[in-house]
Amino acid sequence: MSGGHFIITGTSRGIGEQLARMLLKKGHIVYGIARGRSESLGSFPNYKHHAYDLNDTLGLERLMDKVFEEMDLDHADMICLINNASMLEPLKRIENCDTKEIHSNLQISLVAPMLLTSCFIQKTEGLSVRKKIINISSGSGVYPAPTMSAYCTAKAGIQMFTQSVGAEQKTQQSPVEIIAVNPGMVDTEMQRVAREKNEQEFQMAQAFAHAFESGQLVSTEDIGAQLLHIIDKDFEPGSIVNANEF
Repeated sequence: MSGGHFIITGTSRGIGEQLARMLLKKGHIVYGIARGRSESLGSFPNYKHHAYDLNDTLGLERLMDKVFEEMDLDHADMICLINNASMLEPLKRIENCDTKEIHSNLQISLVAPMLLTSCFIQKTEGLSVRKKIINISSGSGVYPAPTMSAYCTAKAGIQMFTQSVGAEQKTQQSPVEIIAVNPGMVDTEMQRVAREKNEQEFQMAQAFAHAFESGQLVSTEDIGAQLLHIIDKDFEPGSIVNANEF
């Protein structure tokens, strides 16, 4: 993997921040999209931050216009979109979730990645550079869990969306290599929030706590290294990939 341009959502912490740091250290250019800023990433001259709330999905096309205006694609070996940002909450029975909570979860976790993917494909059409999209999924997209219906639904949607767009791209002359990656259970702020929830409200709190206490969680450093291998490797468009295989 040589000189590349990487657009990553959710770079203020967790997997997004760690992966961005690793790519920056390798000399790539990273365009981070997040509401908050990462102080450590700001020290890299090849990091460009775009402060943005992914809840505002109607402004994503303008955001991508700004990002692409900053790129010098004539000298790029690769351009990659990594839809990493997602929202775990609300973590409660669906009848106890209010409209705003459900709406925010799906806007950030599903609608935003769909729109960013659409913009990315439009703006890279006809480019001879290698083009890749990685949608960060979850085992929750396959295994239903009580009091996690919004999150599970969004992740299931991400996987089906990836497969559907992959089927479209297979027929293109210069296809975008779109894949979904299940990172497994990672030791992030989202995981901490889940395991510290009141078990009477969030039924899976004990399972999350047990995974942490028994050492089942993967560090952000380990998942970052796995994602670097996945970025390098070629996949058929629409593939669903388990990070622990790399």
